[in-house]
Amino acid sequence: MKKILVTGGCGYIGSHTIVDLIANGYEVISIDNLSRGFQQTMNGVGEIVGKPVKNYMVDLCHLEDVRAVFEENQDIAGIIHFAAYKSVGESVNKPLEYFRNNLTSLLNILQCAREFDVDNFVFSSSCSVYGNAETLPVTELEPMKEAQSPYARTKQMGEEICADFVKANPGFKVILLRYFNPVGAHPTSLIGELNETPENLVPVITQTAIGKRNSMTVFGNNYDTRDGSCIRDYIHVMDVAHAHTLAMSASFADILASDCEIFNLGTGAGVSVLELIAAFERVSGCKLSYKIGARREGDVVAVYADNAKARAALGWDITYDMDAMMDTAWKWEQQLARTAQKIMFN
Repeated sequence: MKKILVTGGCGYIGSHTIVDLIANGYEVISIDNLSRGFQQTMNGVGEIVGKPVKNYMVDLCHLEDVRAVFEENQDIAGIIHFAAYKSVGESVNKPLEYFRNNLTSLLNILQCAREFDVDNFVFSSSCSVYGNAETLPVTELEPMKEAQSPYARTKQMGEEICADFVKANPGFKVILLRYFNPVGAHPTSLIGELNETPENLVPVITQTAIGKRNSMTVFGNNYDTRDGSCIRDYIHVMDVAHAHTLAMSASFADILASDCEIFNLGTGAGVSVLELIAAFERVSGCKLSYKIGARREGDVVAVYADNAKARAALGWDITYDMDAMMDTAWKWEQQLARTAQKIMFN
């Protein structure tokens, strides 16, 4: 049973990946200082997998503390690196914090990987590295354009750091996974996205439906798309999680074409904002309160993935459709409401 270190394991995608790794026979430890993650999330992971998962409350920007985790766990075989600040808007206002946190943490984890001979590394990247892509669907060969935010720039720079590290360290293998729009929650509703002020569309939809928000805004309905609203590629978080397990397994098996591989993680289908709202209304039976607003600066018209490479090289497939994405997201929002009510009355 190989041991995987997951950084950011108390976060949204990290927690779902831990569940998938354990379900597929891996042992897992986590590093998360809870600056953006939640102990509640790790408690939910423990309930799902039937045992506690060790989390080290360590700041990855402190090299000596990170090194101490590796000293204690000298059987780490692979690393999946999620830990990063990820709010686009916040990154615009606090660029130095994003560069310091996202890049220093990556440098430190790579430093320890080299010192302790851990040669299998998966990096959590983003479709934001493409900027305003010119070709749809987007393939991994699409050149990076100007980053639209400091957050996106940290992902571009992170990928470049990983690629340079591979060149300088023969035998070290990196897989760069570029997510499109992860949504939904674990089918048990024991873990999901925890964010009271989300920027992403699906939690905004569910918060509106549950009554946390009076209404929501669709930013623009006059784009050159089939219904006038922006188009994105939404993918269930468990499908994203399983791709990490497959990527790590492929790295151990040394079956990939090179020591630095890039894979898009998307469904390959674009869904408009209005189509997403309609899907939620159909699945939940709730009529959503929303209004049409002006276009939002920086929004691209449409972006969705070509996922053929991940399907072919990793044996990955999409198992959750749009209805399942909306259903698990809505059940998670309802579970949060029930938990909040219990706390209030206790």
